[in-house]
Amino acid sequence: MMKKFLSYFFWTVVIGFIYYAGSRYELHLLNEAQMNYNFWPQVIFAALFPILIGILLRLPKLIKEIQEGKAWSVNWMKLLAVGLPTLYVSLVPVLSLTGLFKYMPFAMDIIHLDLATLAGVVFGYVLIDSLKEDSEAEDTIQMARI
Repeated sequence: MMKKFLSYFFWTVVIGFIYYAGSRYELHLLNEAQMNYNFWPQVIFAALFPILIGILLRLPKLIKEIQEGKAWSVNWMKLLAVGLPTLYVSLVPVLSLTGLFKYMPFAMDIIHLDLATLAGVVFGYVLIDSLKEDSEAEDTIQMARI
């Protein structure tokens, strides 16, 4: 019981430290961007860092599942139904710098960075959560056929 508590607490501290360090680095990139008018590094980091946080949130359970040593597959339905839209929303700020902004559906509605950050965290989590044992993935596919 205490071992599990310490494990959760340790992982929370690790994620908190990574989040703090990432936030500081993003501020550094923003200051650099304001000095040299090159916003690409800051915007790319702002889009990819939440994905990393989402991956880190799901990583402890994935490690536990891997230690069980079973065969793995990808739950494509979850990845396509949840992952693809959240990836799109999280990358809208990056894609807006490419000049394709006027051709992207719903881009003006989702340009708000808080929404893109939340979508990045969800995408990172779903990306790792889509890895399932073969038996679970088959059940998901069979349920979809019904």
